Amino acid sequence: MFLNSLSGRFLVLTTVFVMLAEVLIFVPSVARFREDYLLLRLERAQIASLALLANDMIDADLEKELLQTAGVYNVVLRRDEMRQLVLSSPIPSPIANTYDLRDPSPLDLIRDALKCLVEPENRVIRVMGNPVQSAGLLIEVTMDTSPLRAEMIDYGFRILALSALISIVTAFLLFLAVRRFLVKPIKGVVNAMISYAEAPQDARRIIEPSAGVTELREAENALQSMQKQLTGSLRQKERLAQLGEAVAKVSHDLRNILTTAQLFTDRVEQSADPAVKRVAPKLINSISRAVNLCESTLAFGTAEEPPPALARVVIAQVVNDVIEGERLAAGDYDVSYAEDVPSGLVIRADAEQIHRVLSNLVRNARQAIVNTGKPGEIAIRASETQADWIISVSDTGPGLPAKAKDHLFQPFQGAASKGGHGLGLAIAAELVRGHGGRLELVHTGPGGTEFAIHLPKSIAVLDEAAE
Repeated sequence: MFLNSLSGRFLVLTTVFVMLAEVLIFVPSVARFREDYLLLRLERAQIASLALLANDMIDADLEKELLQTAGVYNVVLRRDEMRQLVLSSPIPSPIANTYDLRDPSPLDLIRDALKCLVEPENRVIRVMGNPVQSAGLLIEVTMDTSPLRAEMIDYGFRILALSALISIVTAFLLFLAVRRFLVKPIKGVVNAMISYAEAPQDARRIIEPSAGVTELREAENALQSMQKQLTGSLRQKERLAQLGEAVAKVSHDLRNILTTAQLFTDRVEQSADPAVKRVAPKLINSISRAVNLCESTLAFGTAEEPPPALARVVIAQVVNDVIEGERLAAGDYDVSYAEDVPSGLVIRADAEQIHRVLSNLVRNARQAIVNTGKPGEIAIRASETQADWIISVSDTGPGLPAKAKDHLFQPFQGAASKGGHGLGLAIAAELVRGHGGRLELVHTGPGGTEFAIHLPKSIAVLDEAAE
């Protein structure tokens, strides 16, 4: 519900407080209006009396018109210590109150104004003040309160309407400002927490502080520190609980990498053709991967595996490297390889980890084709959508057995070939998840198998705060 939200409550409170401030201004404003109204009547009465002073003889109709113009019954002007009734007309009722405007205090003006507002019946009052332009010592008039009260009420309604408009506009502007500078960043932090809770192992989901408000930035920094500690604790717990599985994974990859290195070494030792110069760098790369994996084993033993080092990677180079290595590993078996990868396609990933993922998928496909004893083809394709990069690995092998499909991506249970451990797909899926992506089985059957790697283009940041 809107009123239960931070924005809604702030809007309501702002409106209430602005209206309260306007009310505090309203009372003095009405008192000032009453004072100005009475002073204007004194000024008009003085002007009317000057007409009489200029001509001692005026008829009754003119005198009546002068009093009506001034809005009073009588005008008394004191000049040279003499009190003189200048203009007069019958007074309908006795004088109820006398108000002296020569030196009133603010509290007296407010009190008299409120009294006038709360008394609905008409009264005759006497008002005294100083003549303008020092045209005497004192001017005094008698008048009705009904016109004064009506004018004050009209003025009050106009003040209230203006106050309401000001409060609404002010509250709306403050609402927009708070929503922009406070509510949206707070929602961004909440969304970041929800996103992180869905996949704590995804390093992309750890919040990156970006708020401009000091308090929110401190909250984001604290949240980031907590998330890093929690992610490390979760990883440590998982690593300690799966230490046996971890050692098997490392041994699996290390065995495959060293096998490839051994094949390269055999080629170097037995071949005397110039191709040795092309093979030698591959040998060096394979041995380097073995060293890196050994270092990862040490990090794994301390339960501190680093997240993927995301960088811009030309995926065609990685695919070509994988296929070159698998061609040599295939030896004399009739396995062909196809690439459909745009040469200029650049993805954001850890090149070494993506190489390991593709190597596991291609190696599994090659082993499946070799086990059939028939020719086959392995194809790697890459494309992109607005949201993802997609890399698919397909083969023309016999498809996955039922056990492998039922325990897909589960170590020690999803082996696709005799003697396997089911670790290749489990390792590949874990590495892809570390990129915030997913590895999925597109289809499998007698016609072949296809896996697809989906890597997101987006970076887990406070998307709501940027809107």
